[in-house]
Amino acid sequence: MNPPHDPAEVREILDFAIGLAKLAGSHTLEYFGGVVDHDAKGDGSPVTIADREAEELLRKHISERYPEHGVLGEEFGESNEGARVRWVLDPIDATRSFMRGVPLYGVLIAVEIEGESAVGVANYPPLRELVAAGRGLGCTLNGRPCQVSPVDSLDRSVVLTTDVERILSRPEGAGWRRLQQRCAFSRTWGDCYGHMLVATGRAEVMVDPIMAPWDAGPFLTIATEAGGRFTTRAGEATIHGGSGISSNGRLHDEVLRELSAHEA
Repeated sequence: MNPPHDPAEVREILDFAIGLAKLAGSHTLEYFGGVVDHDAKGDGSPVTIADREAEELLRKHISERYPEHGVLGEEFGESNEGARVRWVLDPIDATRSFMRGVPLYGVLIAVEIEGESAVGVANYPPLRELVAAGRGLGCTLNGRPCQVSPVDSLDRSVVLTTDVERILSRPEGAGWRRLQQRCAFSRTWGDCYGHMLVATGRAEVMVDPIMAPWDAGPFLTIATEAGGRFTTRAGEATIHGGSGISSNGRLHDEVLRELSAHEA
């Protein structure tokens, strides 16, 4: 077997993941455009038939191509636990947006090799934008190289989150308010869309106080290969820390300090 840093292995998996993201994205569009019925999961979050079918489609093709690989998905849990290579899937991130016909949702695919993030793909089907990265291979938007912005001061930065009221109710709420006061402007271009905007240089910071591994999945590789950073609020470069902050890198440490310095 190839070592986890083998660029040929990473390239092969990346190319396959891009094709899968496009395939699943096309499937979600069959349901997109109006109000979509949904069920509530155990945590109260919504899930639609499109979520389930898209993940089933992804799992089917992964198991056919790589039967020895593991899969961790939002809708159907983990299979082949302990495998050297693990796929992390979120068939529709921002389901609430999807359900209402809002185009800011994404199909997220990540791949870990021996526990290290190696591939990240985020497809935004209604927008026809796909961001992809492989460790050591750079980051692309629709096949063209992309990178984070060069902005190096908060007063010229665009800072994003998903839900202002939710973050204000959390320990980092006061720090978030301080970021809002210091930045050029802030918006709730949230969920996976916010992280993509940072990686493609259209925003500088995305703050996500609560993230499951499948929410964060592709963005550690994407942010890093685009020249930025993705960490938890504690500064750990992992998709398994329960939170996630994407930045252009230049502002990352300052953002982490602001979020922690004003906790109640």
